[in-house]
Amino acid sequence: MIDRERFPVDPWRLVETSFESFDASVTESIFALSNGYLGLRGNQPEGRHAHEHGTFINGFHETFPIRHAEQAYGFAEVGQTIINAPDAKVMRVYVDDEPLSLDVADVREYERTLDMRDGVQRRHILWVTPSGKEVRIDYERLVSFEEKHLAVMTVDVTVLNADAPVTVSCQILNRQDGEDVYGGTPLAPRKAGFDPRKTEKLEERVLQPQEYWQDKLRSALSYRVTDSGMTIAVVADHLVETANEYTSRTLIEPDIAKNVFRVNAKAGVPIRVTKLVSYHTSRGVPARELVDRCRRTLDRALGESVDAIRAQQRAWLDAFWERSDVRIGGHDDLQQATRWCLFQLAQASARADGQGVPAKGMTGSGYSGHYFWDTEIYVLPFLAYTTPLWARNALRMRYLMLPAARKRAFQLNEAGALFPWRTINGEEASAYYAAGTAGYHVNADVSFALAKYVRATGDTDFLFREGVDIAVETARLWATLGFWRSNDGVVDGEGDTFHIHGVTGPDEYTTVVNDNLFTNVMARFNLRFAARTIREMAEADGEVYRQMVDRLALEPGEPEAWERAAEAMHIPFSPSLGIHPQDHVFLEREIWDLENTPPDKRPLLLHFHPLVIYRYQVLKQADVVLALFLQGNHFSDEDKLADFEYYDPLTTGDSTLSAVVQAILAAEVGYQDLALEYFRQSIFVDLGDLHHNAADGVHVASAGGVWTALVAGFGGMRDHFGELSFNPRLPVSWPSLEFVLHWHGTRLVVTVTREELRVRATEGDPVGFSVRGVGYVVGAGEEVVAPLDGQGPVIPGRPSLRELGDARREDGSLMSASVPTVTAAIPLVVEDGVVGSSTSG
Repeated sequence: MIDRERFPVDPWRLVETSFESFDASVTESIFALSNGYLGLRGNQPEGRHAHEHGTFINGFHETFPIRHAEQAYGFAEVGQTIINAPDAKVMRVYVDDEPLSLDVADVREYERTLDMRDGVQRRHILWVTPSGKEVRIDYERLVSFEEKHLAVMTVDVTVLNADAPVTVSCQILNRQDGEDVYGGTPLAPRKAGFDPRKTEKLEERVLQPQEYWQDKLRSALSYRVTDSGMTIAVVADHLVETANEYTSRTLIEPDIAKNVFRVNAKAGVPIRVTKLVSYHTSRGVPARELVDRCRRTLDRALGESVDAIRAQQRAWLDAFWERSDVRIGGHDDLQQATRWCLFQLAQASARADGQGVPAKGMTGSGYSGHYFWDTEIYVLPFLAYTTPLWARNALRMRYLMLPAARKRAFQLNEAGALFPWRTINGEEASAYYAAGTAGYHVNADVSFALAKYVRATGDTDFLFREGVDIAVETARLWATLGFWRSNDGVVDGEGDTFHIHGVTGPDEYTTVVNDNLFTNVMARFNLRFAARTIREMAEADGEVYRQMVDRLALEPGEPEAWERAAEAMHIPFSPSLGIHPQDHVFLEREIWDLENTPPDKRPLLLHFHPLVIYRYQVLKQADVVLALFLQGNHFSDEDKLADFEYYDPLTTGDSTLSAVVQAILAAEVGYQDLALEYFRQSIFVDLGDLHHNAADGVHVASAGGVWTALVAGFGGMRDHFGELSFNPRLPVSWPSLEFVLHWHGTRLVVTVTREELRVRATEGDPVGFSVRGVGYVVGAGEEVVAPLDGQGPVIPGRPSLRELGDARREDGSLMSASVPTVTAAIPLVVEDGVVGSSTSG
């Protein structure tokens, strides 16, 4: 999955030993640095050729009108897309006025590293110029976790064997509006064709220049975004350290700032140029004020020294790894990839500070920088159990979006609130409603994440002050979106069922259906959670409860109505097949034969019209299987095995969200080798570019899913009903697995071997938990050992369509499997099948 000659195994670093242009687009993503607010793609500092010269700030976006071919009421009207902030990464080196350009330079030594212990990207080069001069160049780049508005870049240049003129040109470039002018051509040609995963291209000028100036070695650019009205400022300062003589020159224009240092370099005498950069953004504060904020950030950083900034970064990450690390015994390759995934979660979430967690973090412009439900289901569990503050910040983003969500629910004739399928500013940005707005399950996903956070932390203060608004408003939507069905004409009576129609579940290859199982199961949870929260508030704090009732205009009887709907929720089940259908008519479709689908036709969404895909039983990602995991306490072991064996052969894995869930359920039901296979697909999805789109940024949700696959899949952790439990499934080839959990303020270190599970509490109150049904309590400074009798059931191989045999629907009809074909001939169909064809004349 990854070239180990070029990317050798190192448990704490991602290492690249040679530069290659063919995959520079991918390495730009996997070597990116970010802190949750500011992100710098792993572009080479020369800034000449790149797939995407990316500098991104969380939430910094432009808006544009969505043009529908045919308009209809309630369609999303205003799109949003992340935009490129001014690029301050450029630090070009010239020797004898010859520029260093990696695509043509004679490079004798090359190593680039991303060190996950100190959060620094480093690059070492030994360059031999055309005149024979040997030049050692060492480059460092850091995006501060401690100071979210700050980045620090350093280049060290030493001419080893001769005197030579050396120039270091430090620049800030507006690449959003001038990429073709300043960026050069991409190292590898961009792929043509349609791909909905990529960001929109804006034709008009986006960044309108505001204040720009230079003062000694300090340069400033600032802009206002044309339509969204957002503002941004970037200010860079420079430090030069050398015993050589040098001069400096400057250039300032609306879209470029240069600080150029010309050095008369003596052989063996080093030159160091340090560039400190500050970014500030706002929804509408004047750019001049943002420039002042950047100045203050740089003044503070210069007062502390660059060494102090590096020390702070290391201390911050030491604390992060102490509370977040997962250790896999005996497999340094998996350890490296695991830590890279966890590091990506920190980079995407740490300093989001009330913004969302974009699907690509700040490592690329893929998915337009939007926030999806991916965050709540795949990222929030990691945050809640390792750094709860980050989880609360991410949930506050949803709380702040409630006004827009209420407006959206009203547009769709529903009560309460409807969170958008994809967004930056809170408004729905999905132009394709069938696989966007129809994904109502996002409401339940947000409430589920809220419940998981409260369950892990005990933070009822947040729940009662702000979280309850989310719970109530999402429950209200289900109460009006769903409806009662009765055979005796008495609605909402005993024996009646509650249904939800016209929705799309997580599987985007099946849209606008009735009674999607995932949606119904999660809506049931949402309704119960909201009702329970209100009861707990009334009992715990009467004054806060009364404030909530007034604020939300809660009607008497609403919680009871939600509970009745939850209890009567229709959960589809097929007695003839012994499985839960994904929706009301899913089993009516014929089966897509994935085993015989040519690899060059994958992913399906890039090769088949949606209407072709929608006619088949075929999944983009786990749907029912995800419900089996999230709400596993409502399904029996037999249900889980039967459902997994049915849906696994139908799941394409075209979504990176799928393999992690399949790994968890495969481990639980007994397909342990398959679970490890899915886990490896997940952990290398970006490092190995397995979906061929890592160039657009890393898959943050998949990285979050890796943590869940380790902790919940192989570690067997569950928190159903707010009770902590373990039922491990350690892979045969792993001697041990160790991870950290924070449960109501108590830090637990969990170690799994084949013979036992150990839980050690380092601080906090005693914690009760169970291991395979046996209860234990561990106190601070104590360790509890639970013996394990094996690692659960073991089923070899993987489920196959062939095992379905003569599978029949409820009406007795036989299901068949096929692959859609394109043909110029018109088949003639009779009762027994195709008997001939006719060609139109």
